[in-house]
Amino acid sequence: MALMSTSRREAERSGYPTFLYFLVPLAAVGIESFASLHFPRMASLDLPLLVTIYFALMLRSPIAGTFTGAIIGILQDALTRQPLGTFGICKAIIGYLAASLGVQIDTENPGARLLICIGFTLAHNGIYWLVVRHLLAQPFHWNWVHELVRALIDGVIGVVLFGLLDLAKQRDY
Repeated sequence: MALMSTSRREAERSGYPTFLYFLVPLAAVGIESFASLHFPRMASLDLPLLVTIYFALMLRSPIAGTFTGAIIGILQDALTRQPLGTFGICKAIIGYLAASLGVQIDTENPGARLLICIGFTLAHNGIYWLVVRHLLAQPFHWNWVHELVRALIDGVIGVVLFGLLDLAKQRDY
């Protein structure tokens, strides 16, 4: 007799070793901080955002996605010169939205992951613009072409990163 699950969350029981929940976000923030200082062209890549999206999609819990995004964003803010919480707000919203989407659709397909990364990168940049421009009242220039290229780069890197992170999953069979 086949066992039936009542939700997508119960259908897939997989996780990571506990230390990876801490190591992967810290590594993403550290790599981005180091790379943006020494390689200015790497500033277009937002590894902490991609890690936020991945963990939120994998956890499929809007509350966990929100906290994951907020913590990663605040860590990222701590290593920049901007007000503490700017990236925390943006990534918390993206974490919530990604987790909510992860409950609704299958996110294992590379094509879906590409579109999700592109969409959430554009949404993150839009939220960041709103926070900086309207909450902090600081000037901020928006260039659609740059943001679209940045979203495409994040999307392609996100598909590769998600595949690598999937290799570390512990599955219950």
